Amino acid sequence: MEQHKSLFLFVITLGLVLGLASCGELSEQESQKVDEALRDSLTSSTETWDVDMEIMEDGLKKVRLWGSYAATFTDGDRNETKIKGPVTIHVFDSVGTTKTKVFSNRAVYKPDDAVFELFGNVEVETRDNRYLNSEYLEWNQSDNTINTPKFVIIKTPSDSIAGTGFKGDTDLVDYTIKEPKGRVIVD
Repeated sequence: MEQHKSLFLFVITLGLVLGLASCGELSEQESQKVDEALRDSLTSSTETWDVDMEIMEDGLKKVRLWGSYAATFTDGDRNETKIKGPVTIHVFDSVGTTKTKVFSNRAVYKPDDAVFELFGNVEVETRDNRYLNSEYLEWNQSDNTINTPKFVIIKTPSDSIAGTGFKGDTDLVDYTIKEPKGRVIVD
């Protein structure tokens, strides 16, 4: 029995030595194959139905999003979630009160850039009864700005304005519109 153990250990040791001796530099072609395999293993996707997503920052709820379906894609170059609607987003202030509501047909969320892209029948509604309507809107969470190169209509309690091209804050108070057209009611 003792002989079998010694023989077994000798075979294992010999196998390890030969295995380590055969390890060496990988050729460029072999290295590329390893890199491709690693990239493929880092690719993932998930699907979710009846989406209810919250985005927290410093322990506070900043955004809550609802949608009918979401697909998240992650690979070396891309990390995004595509959301089918209707999509509803609530943006919260520092005390947890809804300050802005956003509605659209679909959205794309890019967490690495903290950017939402909203598509189709986009409507922004603030707690101060200000409204924005467009077919496309990009919202940058980092600097709390929204913009679109598309046609936009802004309605406030006292006036409305339309134009092509918009950049402003999510409260719809400080903004610029390229090629504006509108009317103002003066009391």
